[in-house]
Amino acid sequence: MPMPLEYRQASADFDRFMKDLVTTSMLTSSHQAYTMLQAVFYVFRRRLTVAEAIAFAGVLPPVLRAIFVSDWRPEEPQLPFVARDELQKEIRAFRYDHNLSTETAVEDVAESLKRHVDARAFQRLLAGFAPEARHFWKLHPA
Repeated sequence: MPMPLEYRQASADFDRFMKDLVTTSMLTSSHQAYTMLQAVFYVFRRRLTVAEAIAFAGVLPPVLRAIFVSDWRPEEPQLPFVARDELQKEIRAFRYDHNLSTETAVEDVAESLKRHVDARAFQRLLAGFAPEARHFWKLHPA
C-alpha cells in the first residue's frame, strides 16, 4: 500500500493550519498560536472519556492528532464541562508564562479547525458526544 497522502503532506498541511490560526486569532506568531492550540486541545481532552478522545483524535489531520494526544495521561480523572469563562481561565493557565491565548481561544481554534478537517466526519463525531462537548466547538458571536 502506498503511503497515505495525509502523511506525505502532513507538514505542509500543518503549516497552512497554523497560518490560518495566526490570522484567525490575530496573534503575532505561530509560537503563540501553537500554545493556544495546545491549551484548547488539553482543556477539551480532559473532559472526554478515553474512547471519545481517541475518536476525536481520529478526525484530526496527522500533526493536529499528534498534538491532541501529546503528553496525555489517560489515567487522569475526567473533568466536567463548566461555563465558557471557566474553560477560558483554564486555557489561559496552561503554560501560563508562555501563553498569550486570546479571549476567544476556543472559537479561534474551532474556526480554523472547520477549514482543515473533514466537516462531515467532524460533525458526525460530535453528534455522538454529550451536548457540552458539542457546545465546546460551537462558534459563538464575539
